[in-house]
Amino acid sequence: MQYTDIGKTWQKISLITGHARRDPDFQFTSLAHLLDVEYLRDCYKSLNRNKAVGVDNVSWEGYGNNLEENLEQLVSRLKRKKYKPIPTRRVYIPKSETEKRPLGIPDLESKIVERGITWILESIYEQDFLDCSYGFRPERNCHQALKELNDLIMFQPVNHIVEADIKGFFDNVSHEKLMGFIRIRINDTTLLNLIEKFLKAGYIDDGELVITDKGTPQGSILSPMLANILLHYVVDTWFETTVKSHVRGFCEIVRYADDFVCVVRYADDTRRIKQGLKNRFNKYGLEIHPAKSRNISFGRFEQENAKVQSRRANTFEFLGFTHYCDISRKGNFKISRKTSRKKYTVKCKEMNTWLKAIRNQIKTKDWWKILRVQRRGHYQYYGVSENYDGIVRFYKFTIKMVRKWMNRRSQKRKMNWDRFAKYLEHYPLPKPKIVHSFYVSPVK
Repeated sequence: MQYTDIGKTWQKISLITGHARRDPDFQFTSLAHLLDVEYLRDCYKSLNRNKAVGVDNVSWEGYGNNLEENLEQLVSRLKRKKYKPIPTRRVYIPKSETEKRPLGIPDLESKIVERGITWILESIYEQDFLDCSYGFRPERNCHQALKELNDLIMFQPVNHIVEADIKGFFDNVSHEKLMGFIRIRINDTTLLNLIEKFLKAGYIDDGELVITDKGTPQGSILSPMLANILLHYVVDTWFETTVKSHVRGFCEIVRYADDFVCVVRYADDTRRIKQGLKNRFNKYGLEIHPAKSRNISFGRFEQENAKVQSRRANTFEFLGFTHYCDISRKGNFKISRKTSRKKYTVKCKEMNTWLKAIRNQIKTKDWWKILRVQRRGHYQYYGVSENYDGIVRFYKFTIKMVRKWMNRRSQKRKMNWDRFAKYLEHYPLPKPKIVHSFYVSPVK
């Protein structure tokens, strides 16, 4: 949360944070009053003004044209408990070559209220969340999770990995179980009812209203926080207090939202952990995906064991990277990673489709700027230690596709590779580089 202009509301938020930190058992009973005009004005200003509009078709700019009056009316409805979120607009984005991921796009006013609730919950639960959790948290990100996983395997007695995928997590979260967990810390009836309204608001899909009795809408501002609260109790604290006290060797978990892996020393512990996870999730109406969950041997002895057993060394995927056991130049064990085949294929297809569509729509100098931003974004995520070959490979693919579709714009003289190389000298694309090194101390 960014505090740009500290007012009375933010001072209260700060007091809540301090109280939550000092007393982990304290239950907050008065929070909804924080959703006043001053606070919601800050929420409005924090929103991305270029995001897609919801079913009401009101943009960030449109709402802001009469901001104070709109906020006063919103606060009035909240105080009178007359506010009701508008159903989200459901859209589908590619998840893989064969699957699509549903997203809910809220209306502008829902985004404002959701942001306000999220900041309140964040001020409390950031004091409770454990270090093993990295997803959708301030000053925490996926690269820190990857670095932590790297260090655990490199410097701890890790010989096995437990991969566990929650089947349709965001679509199957029990509203009742989730609200039960929130009530551990919050007993403000007004705020609890407001959160429930968002959970049950439903969505519009192809013109039809769909009412939801379970799940949290992917794409909403509030959803990641609610998911983290549920998984904090279902996974993180359970693993810390129960699992670690019932295994005979080292074990740890690294979680990014609903994606997590367990690193374990002994094989018999992995079997107990996997069964424990299955039972734990079943208890809360969730299911471990049978085809995407497994126990594998992995660590400094994996390559040697694979040779003895005449098999390929095991690998696993986490956060878009395939992790595998490797040897350093000095002959020592190290963990390496590369862009997963599935992610690489999707990225190549997206690049090819975009270039084919954009080449004749706007001038080259305009889409070239977008391409440069896209390349930097790719390196920002995939430019991690041991994945230099992966980002170079994608750079070369991009160059190949750019030349191909530029040459198909018209019947003009085609650019051979020599001419195209000179073109790139004048209009260079960002070169591949490692952005995130896992060989330096993390900044926490």
